[in-house]
Amino acid sequence: MKNVVIIGAGKIGRMAANLLAQTGDYVVHIVDAHEASWSSAISDLSGATGATIDFSKKSDLDATLKGAWAVISCAPFFCNTLIAQCAKEQGAHYLDLTEDVAVTKSVMALAQGASTAFIPQCGLAPGFITIAANHLAKQMTSIHELRCRVGALPQSPTNQLKYNLTWSTDGLINEYCNPCEALVDGKMTLLPALENLEEFTIDGTMYEAFNTSGGLGSLGESLQGRARNVNYKTVRYPGHCKLMKFLLHDLGFIDHREELCTIFERAIPATQQDVIVIVCVAIGIEAGKLVEKSDARRVPGREINGKHWTGIQITTAAGVCAMLDLLKDDQLPQKGLVRMEDVRYDDFISNRFGQYYVV
Repeated sequence: MKNVVIIGAGKIGRMAANLLAQTGDYVVHIVDAHEASWSSAISDLSGATGATIDFSKKSDLDATLKGAWAVISCAPFFCNTLIAQCAKEQGAHYLDLTEDVAVTKSVMALAQGASTAFIPQCGLAPGFITIAANHLAKQMTSIHELRCRVGALPQSPTNQLKYNLTWSTDGLINEYCNPCEALVDGKMTLLPALENLEEFTIDGTMYEAFNTSGGLGSLGESLQGRARNVNYKTVRYPGHCKLMKFLLHDLGFIDHREELCTIFERAIPATQQDVIVIVCVAIGIEAGKLVEKSDARRVPGREINGKHWTGIQITTAAGVCAMLDLLKDDQLPQKGLVRMEDVRYDDFISNRFGQYYVV
């Protein structure tokens, strides 16, 4: 059995702990800054343990990671550089879920010369969306357009934003504010968030999508020289983007992100009834012809192991747990940086955790 540390006992951390502990292949130790969070996460998980630590203290992290085979960071994105540094020093494999570009670059730098695998951005977006999009374009000799679209949405929106909180509020605001990496006309560039608005329909439901930061991961850089345009956008119900522009730019909350986080957490309810919308479109040359391929799926919340879990919990935790499984089974490199585009779609989707994406 492999000793795995999960840092952060929030929505995703407790889902990952539940999935891994049920297999019998992993010894799970989950830590959080609040005892109530980790104790609740392991209350009915046989063999799982927990502890209270300070994510910002290197001594706490070093003690926690000593002897661990792997660590999964479900902590806030700004904690991950220190966690990754401690993982490298302690000889533990490192996996995280962050969408933050600057933090990911620091993790990639730490991966150089590491004796263990460093797998950042291996949740949903970036994560599965990268694997799925790369799979669509795999046989194309020239990629004209590769579009990645993901949204975590309420099944029945009732407010003007047509949105409920489903994951980290800090992460949400971060992706709405920071520049967005994209491959445009063959060159990597930065685009403003909340721009390039588009609309599309799936099964009779109208959606909008717009630029947000971090979801592309390293896919654009990896396809440079083979692809012309590669981009990522967040999916919402129509009207959301306009209101976010009003809040961030007209009212100036882009310079007061913590205040906006506080307002959102006070005023926007969470929901257990969400649905994850995932869309990939690849257009390019295959076998000498211009072709278009697409993959569209909707993953709702459901009951697993006797508990109801939200769609965002399932897809994000299933992504990182599948990567951990592939690492355990020697289906991934055992040291250095592992990119999502290096993962075979068939390996991922046939994995016991990757199966949660099959709908």
